[in-house]
Amino acid sequence: MSLPISKYVWFDGKFTTLDKAKVPITTHAIHYGTSVFEGIRAYWNGKNLFIFRLDEHVKRFRKSGQFYNISLNFSDQVISNAIIGICEKNKIKKSCYIRPFYFVGDYGINLHVTEKAPTNVAIFTFPFGDLFSKNGIMAGVVSWRKFSDMSNPPQAKMGGNYLNSIIATQEAKRSGYDEAILLDHNGNVSEAPGENIFIVREDQLITPPLSSSALNGITRDTIIKIAKDLNIDVTETEVSRSELIISDEIFLTGTAAEITPIISMNGKKIGDGKPGHITKKMMKEYTDIVMNKNQNYSDWLTAVY
Repeated sequence: MSLPISKYVWFDGKFTTLDKAKVPITTHAIHYGTSVFEGIRAYWNGKNLFIFRLDEHVKRFRKSGQFYNISLNFSDQVISNAIIGICEKNKIKKSCYIRPFYFVGDYGINLHVTEKAPTNVAIFTFPFGDLFSKNGIMAGVVSWRKFSDMSNPPQAKMGGNYLNSIIATQEAKRSGYDEAILLDHNGNVSEAPGENIFIVREDQLITPPLSSSALNGITRDTIIKIAKDLNIDVTETEVSRSELIISDEIFLTGTAAEITPIISMNGKKIGDGKPGHITKKMMKEYTDIVMNKNQNYSDWLTAVY
């Protein structure tokens, strides 16, 4: 998947062109996956570009590195300004995806990473539309399990953690599915490779708890808050694999995926094989919010221009 990455990127405190942002082959993160990242969306509504929940993303950005004692040597305000600035510098006037990340740099093959290990920080952006079809996708439970707190911290958005997502996605694609669903170490539903999962049963939203190795996703949190404001019951509880098949609706949430309906699970149709009414309601509410059409949630948006 080739991406039209922005001409200007932010690298270690300054704007530069993409071709000048270089790292040596001895970079620790290349060898051991010691990188921390965020995925952030910004939406162009015809008048301005709005970054969605910037503060929450930046806070999680720092916290992820703290799990591994990897230092982010810039303040949250500097990172936030850089994210806004990368959109301004590239004169972005269409909806886009923003990728900030930091990583352990030239540190040899030393596995004892400390706060003093050298790190680099970079940010780039590119235009981005739908990751999946909004008409619904086919998903399937794969044999690979989501890692747990017994091995790696699931709440850290680390580059190395996503090898688990890659191998799950590969299996799903070989089976003819658009996306994978991973179970946790107890055999309950955890999440998709890059998204949280919600099921709908009798007009109630149900999503796996964080104890099922689910990421505390920002879009997940968004949907929970929207649903509660709409007086839709939301329950965080363990979800067995068999519950997926008898769900009235299923949808995924994530920065890249936004709200994506699942209309088929392991080859079996969910509901009537179309996005359900609650899923469609969440999709509309989410779109209105990110496009600044719902002033009740305007504090979630940061205007670029």
